[in-house]
Amino acid sequence: MTRPQLPSEVAFDYGVASGDPLQDAVILWTRATPLDNNPSGPLKITWELAADAEFRRIVRRGSVETDLARDYTAKIDVRGLEPDTSYYYRFIGGSAQSPIGRTKTLPAEGVEQVKLAVFSCSNYPAGYFNAYQLAARADDWDAVLHLGDYIYEYGAGGYATEKSEQIGRALPADNNGEILSLTDYRKRYALYRTDAGLQALHAAAPFIVVWDDHEITNDTWKGGAENHSAEEGDFFARRAAAVQAYYEWLPIRPPMGERNPQIYRSFRFGDLLDLHMLDTRVIGRDQQLQFSSYLDESGNLDAETFAADMASPTRTLLGKSQREWLQQTLSESGAHWQLLGQQVLMGKMHLPVELMTSFYRGGNENLTGELIRLKAASLRGESLTPAQLARLQRQVPYNLDAWDGYAAEREELYRHMRALNKNIVVVAGDTHNAWFNHLKDGDGHMVGLEFATPSVTSPGMETYLKLDEQAARELADGMSLLVDDLQYCNLHQRGYMSLTFRRDGIEVEWKYVDNIDSIEFAEAGSHKVNHSLLQNT
Repeated sequence: MTRPQLPSEVAFDYGVASGDPLQDAVILWTRATPLDNNPSGPLKITWELAADAEFRRIVRRGSVETDLARDYTAKIDVRGLEPDTSYYYRFIGGSAQSPIGRTKTLPAEGVEQVKLAVFSCSNYPAGYFNAYQLAARADDWDAVLHLGDYIYEYGAGGYATEKSEQIGRALPADNNGEILSLTDYRKRYALYRTDAGLQALHAAAPFIVVWDDHEITNDTWKGGAENHSAEEGDFFARRAAAVQAYYEWLPIRPPMGERNPQIYRSFRFGDLLDLHMLDTRVIGRDQQLQFSSYLDESGNLDAETFAADMASPTRTLLGKSQREWLQQTLSESGAHWQLLGQQVLMGKMHLPVELMTSFYRGGNENLTGELIRLKAASLRGESLTPAQLARLQRQVPYNLDAWDGYAAEREELYRHMRALNKNIVVVAGDTHNAWFNHLKDGDGHMVGLEFATPSVTSPGMETYLKLDEQAARELADGMSLLVDDLQYCNLHQRGYMSLTFRRDGIEVEWKYVDNIDSIEFAEAGSHKVNHSLLQNT
């Protein structure tokens, strides 16, 4: 095969990215879009890594080849770098240069602070990715954690597309069906990467990523998915295509190779923080239980069968291999903080049975308010009748797709966490709303903290329950009363979450944007939580 001369004529339409930083290495990424629609062979581009944004002090330089087999994406694993150091990088074609990106290696021993931005659930037709743009304005991120739903698989007219035509976010004609093939997935990533906010944040800091379900299809589990039918072909062929496109388009160093769906891995931020990125979706998860399956024709719950199925000791979210890896990794880590980066809520989000059954019958705002008032009265020490107490105490999980649907495995993990007596923080996405939970085991001992990020654009509980802003605020206040371990939630705003780890505590700040219907936006408030060490380690 004839090799093209260096460098090829390409465009860098999708920007640059970096990711999976180590103390001495980082992945650099771009896509070299061929200017020739039918290139005869592979393309070559050069890359440069410098200690300064002006590229006066270049520390690494090389070339990389790419072709159609990897959708013209290019990844370079640059090694031999200095720890805790910011670098600048760019790619160069025949007559074009990419935007300049900033990346950073992980710190070695003695670091006093680590600052992370946390994101989840960016749906292109639902709006502009202004939360990414807001975060890109900061210049002090050590890394960006993306907890999944980086893309969505639905076609035009599907989930969260109601305003897409009006706001200029309609899916293009060549990619407006539900994505099933490798070509489909690649085109969907390409579409998402045209968003200016996403390009800006990728260029501003290294990403550490993990998938959730929509990178494949809704409510994926190890043997299938809610949004996959036999008419759509073999599920595992679809999953393989999705995994391949994900590894092509994200700046990730797959721990078991570019075709293997095992994605869980750890990152060490000096002796201050160890980050463990988990897969609670693809490789180990048993099929989700459905609350509606336990309701009779009158909407009454078969509580006995439901409780038995929920308590099954064999139901798993992580799978045996990943669970044992996590337990061993947590046991061996000597870091000041342990951070679990994963997709779904871990905290116990239990609501009164009658409230849950009312949701399946269309909802009842009066009932919600009544139960909130009863709980508030109980917390004030007022006497309630046995019947009123029973209404509050008969509770079930509201989201069986989360850890609540895998209670026995969660309790096993909690026992391990308690025995370790370490400072453990969990972050989550998936729900599209902001949450702060105390993580307590079955005996009421707190074993960790959980902070969940709102979505970038995907609609949250306010949309599902058809609430205006005031009603959503009132429900958020009420949820903190009804759910024992819930400390804070926001049910109506889009944004992201910032985590700052220090020796003596953690600072968490949720930042919200006022608009996702256009690229014109402003920050629309924030909420901050400071928490001291859980254990004196």
